Amino acid sequence: MFLLLAAVFFGVFATNVAIGSAGGDVFLNDVSEMLMLFAAVASFVVAVLRSEAARNRKQHAQDNQGRNEND
Repeated sequence: MFLLLAAVFFGVFATNVAIGSAGGDVFLNDVSEMLMLFAAVASFVVAVLRSEAARNRKQHAQDNQGRNEND
């Protein structure tokens, strides 16, 4: 979910930059553009941290299961 949110935020940012570079009227000013990029980065970081936590929980559960079988 957070990875999708990061993609949406970055897509809006990239669209604004592409429109501006093509000479069109941009819909985000400098501060809004910075906040949009910050939201994309923050969402991406949350997605990565949640993925790492889930992987660590899975690995920890497998380690505990292996210990229980050996006892």
